[in-house]
Amino acid sequence: MTVSASRPALRALTCAAALALLAGCSGNVQENPPQPLTDFTPTAELNGQWSEGIGSLSRARYPITPAISGDTIYAASAAGHLKAINIDNGQVRWEKDLDAKVSSGLTFDSGRLYFGTRNGQVMAVDGDSGDVAWRTTVSSEVLAPPQLNSSLVVVQSVDGALTALDRFTGEQQWLYTSSQPALTLRGTGTPRTIEPVTFAGFANGRLGVFDNRNGQQLWDMRVAVPKGRTAVEQLVDLDGQPVLTQQGQLFVTSYNGRVMALNARNGETLWSRDESSYLTPVQVGDHLFTVNAKSEILALDANTGRVIWKQDALSGRNLTAPVFINGELALGDYQGYIHLLDAETGEIAGRSHPGGDGISVQPLASGNHLYVFTNDGELIAYDLKQLAAQND
Repeated sequence: MTVSASRPALRALTCAAALALLAGCSGNVQENPPQPLTDFTPTAELNGQWSEGIGSLSRARYPITPAISGDTIYAASAAGHLKAINIDNGQVRWEKDLDAKVSSGLTFDSGRLYFGTRNGQVMAVDGDSGDVAWRTTVSSEVLAPPQLNSSLVVVQSVDGALTALDRFTGEQQWLYTSSQPALTLRGTGTPRTIEPVTFAGFANGRLGVFDNRNGQQLWDMRVAVPKGRTAVEQLVDLDGQPVLTQQGQLFVTSYNGRVMALNARNGETLWSRDESSYLTPVQVGDHLFTVNAKSEILALDANTGRVIWKQDALSGRNLTAPVFINGELALGDYQGYIHLLDAETGEIAGRSHPGGDGISVQPLASGNHLYVFTNDGELIAYDLKQLAAQND
C-alpha cells in the first residue's frame, strides 16, 4: 500500500515518498516495526511443484493478480507479457507481448480475460490464443480487476470513476464519478458485481450500490469518517472488495475506519467494529478473516463481529490478503515468505520462502494447490500437505 494524490501533480509521488508519509503499508515504522520470525512446530507444509517466470510487477508493485480457469492459470507482467500455463505441470500453452502496460489483476469469464492498463484502457483477450478481442479507454489508470455480469464489464479507475462497458463490444453503457479527497491510498476499491447491481467503495469513505441497467445509485452510506489533523490521518479509502454472501450479508473494510456487516438490500448495519484495513476479507462459513493495517490477522464471527482469535506474530510484515486452502490461511509478506495459519486457532502452521523481492498480491488456491506470484515475476505452484494428518 502506498499513497497517491488525486491531483495530477501529486499523483507523481514516488514509492519512497509514500513510505515517508505512511512508513509502509502497516502504519508508522517506529510504532509498528516488522516482527521477527520465530520458531514454531509445523503442522502443514508447502511442497513446490513448478515455477514459471512471467515478468516483474515493477517497482510500483502493480496488483496484477493471476486468474485461474479450469486447468489453466493466466498471469501477466507489468510490462505486458501475458502467459497461459497448464495448472498441473507448469507448461506454457501460449504467451503474448501486449502493446500495453498491464496494471490490474486479471479476470477470466466465458473464454475471455479482462484487465486494465496504466494508460486507462480496459482490454478483453481471447483465453485460447491471447488475441485482443476489444479495448476501450476509460477515464484513468485501472488498478482493480474488472468485474462482470452476463452483459457488463464494470471497472473502477483511480480517479474514482465507475464505468460499465458492454462485455462483448467494450462500448460504454454508463458512468458514475465520485468525489475524491486530495490524498488517497495508492489503489482503488474493487467493485462487487452481481446480475442486478454493483457494490463499490470509494476513497471518500463511502459505499455505493448501483443499478446495472443504467448506473443509477440505489443507496449509499458512509463507512469511514475522516479523523485527525493531517491528510494522512484522514485517509478513509475503501480499497478492499466487498464480500457478499448468499444470505445477503455484505462485508466491507475501510482504512482508518471499520469492518462492517451490512444488509446488502438496504445498507442496514448488522454489526461493525473499529478496525483499519485496506485488504479484502475472506468469509468461510461463520468465520470472517481480515488483515488489518498493522498486518494483524483476525478471525471474526461473521454473524456478530466478535473476535474469535487474533494473530499478531506477523505484525508489520505488510501481509497480502489471505486465501483459504484446506483449513489453512495462506498469506505472503514483504520479505517473500508465505505463511500458513490454522484457520480454527490462528496458530502459525507452516512457512515457505520463495523470496522474489517480496510478495504483494494475494495468493490463489485451487483444490489442494496454492499459486504464488512474487514481485519479481515468478509464478510458483505448491501442494499443501497436512503434517498432523500424516502422523495420525
